[in-house]
Order: sequence, then structure tokens, then C-alpha cells
Amino acid sequence: MADINFYNTDGKPLAYSQDGEHIYTFDGEPVAYFSGDSVYNYSGKHLGRFNNGWIRDNDGMCVFYTNNASSGPIKPIKAIKPIKSIKKIKPVKSIKKIQPIKPIDSLNWSNLS
Repeated sequence: MADINFYNTDGKPLAYSQDGEHIYTFDGEPVAYFSGDSVYNYSGKHLGRFNNGWIRDNDGMCVFYTNNASSGPIKPIKAIKPIKSIKKIKPVKSIKKIQPIKPIDSLNWSNLS
């Protein structure tokens, strides 16, 4: 699987996934993982959903986008990707919290971006 890079509202690349399951910062920190279309941190907190190339928060607002993102706000110009550091060991996944009801997708950026 090809790398998926995640960019914030400023076009800065902040994270990536090489296997389509685990999300790492470019510093090598494992920060989240996918479970279906949901995104969880390793403490089990539901962070949002991944759909159409966007990670959206639990209010449906856009947090990060990928190269293939569609149906969202205007994407900023992307900055140059940093060099990836060596990946750190992934923590054990905690029990997942109940995910909230899926909101309507918004065309707005989240404050979490």
C-alpha cells in the first residue's frame, strides 16, 4: 500500500500511514489507528472518521486531508514533507470507547486541525 500523508488546514504534512491502519507523526510517534472508517487514539478515544480522503472530527468538521481528498473545503497549498524518523513501538490498543453518532459532513475546518 502506498503512503497516505495527512495535511492540516495550513497544508503542513503532520502524519502518515504506510499500512492503511496505523497513523504516525513524521517524528515516528504512533498517534492513532483506523477501525473501519473510524479513527481512534491508542487510549481508545474516538477521534473522528476517515472518508473521501478527509479525517473529520466528531462534529463533521475537517481536521486533515490527503492527496485524494474530495467533497470538503478548499485545500491549501501543500508544504514539503519532512523526512520520516524511525517509527517508535506502537502502544497496546485500549478498549475502544463508543463512537458518537455520525454527524453531517461540514465544509468547515475544525479547530483540531
